[in-house]
Amino acid sequence: MSFGTSLEAENLAAILARIDAARKAAIAPAPATTLVAVTKTHGPERIRPLLEAGHRVFGENRVQEAEGKWPALKAEFPDIELHLIGPLQTNKVRDAVRLFDVIHTLDRPKLADALRAAGRVPDLLIQVNTGEEPQKAGVAPEDAPGLIEQARGLPVKGLMCIPPADAEPAPHFALLAKIAKTHGLKLLSMGMSADFESAIRFGATHVRLGSALFGPRG
Repeated sequence: MSFGTSLEAENLAAILARIDAARKAAIAPAPATTLVAVTKTHGPERIRPLLEAGHRVFGENRVQEAEGKWPALKAEFPDIELHLIGPLQTNKVRDAVRLFDVIHTLDRPKLADALRAAGRVPDLLIQVNTGEEPQKAGVAPEDAPGLIEQARGLPVKGLMCIPPADAEPAPHFALLAKIAKTHGLKLLSMGMSADFESAIRFGATHVRLGSALFGPRG
């Protein structure tokens, strides 16, 4: 498949090849690993080359930023799948469920209640703070079973984590996979530009890459 000549499209082709190689090297990869192209801070002119190359799965960190650029792109490319990968405030829930197809950051009972009251609810992942970092969103690992139970009836499909920046990520990926398996959850959103190949070895179904596609943010 030709991905055109733009930098973004060339990076996309290279990353997809690396994902494929990591899956082949893994002992027990997930049935599939989806690249979520993280487009926060990037406008349509940077996103369009990826769309024209055939990519359709994208991630945004903020509801307000996504509202400014994705409705028009979704109208033009109706098969776009948009993922919210940043924290969700309860007062933004109704806006989020209208725009996003998957939300990766369910992390507290109050948010579960707000999503339940919103009517249409997209697929959900529970964010687990595997490093128990006080500055980071996510439910503590020991509290994850309670939140999974509290969210019963919502379309919770899996778990998400962001390992500590200065830590070896593999134990965090292993912990997330263990919690998911214990509770029969199929999706594992883990791995970013610096560590996605490790995440694939531990069964990642979704990897979230921004700088590998667009270069480091200025």
